[in-house]
This record gives sequence, C-alpha cells and structure tokens, in this order.
Amino acid sequence: MLQDTIKALSDPNRRKILELLKGGPMSAGEIGRHFEMTGATLSHHLSILKKAQLVSDEKKGTYIYYEINTSVMEDIMSWIVSFLEDKNE
Repeated sequence: MLQDTIKALSDPNRRKILELLKGGPMSAGEIGRHFEMTGATLSHHLSILKKAQLVSDEKKGTYIYYEINTSVMEDIMSWIVSFLEDKNE
C-alpha cells in the first residue's frame, strides 16, 4: 500500500487534488474546473488516488463526490516521523 501512496503523491496534479479536497468533498466536475485536462485524465488521477486509499468516493444522485481519507495521511506522517524520532534518540 505504501508504494501506491508514494506513487499517487509523486504527481503534482494529484497533490493539487488532495489540496482541493482539504476543504471538503467535491464532485469530479468541481475538481475538474481547477485543471486544464480531459475528463478521462482527471478520472485516471482520481483512480490512482482511490487505489492508494487517499480518497474515497460516494455517489449522490447523478454525481460522485470525492473526499480525502485523512487516516491514510496520518499513517504516512506517523511512518515519516518514526524516522525522525529514531535519529534524535
């Protein structure tokens, strides 16, 4: 899973999507307004973020809303901090 997470975070467009989702759930259309890319490309980025469990999606009516998964972010941060703690001991 960590490999999927690192891959997902390596792309600046996916990092920007995560930044947008910090403000709360958004539909794919709302996310897409912030980028100059095709719907298929946006869908690809969202799929990679979902595979890494960095975002979840929920269908509401005819729209799919995406939301950031903070628990995965917390796990990543804990893992990184563990290296800093080991170094300071």
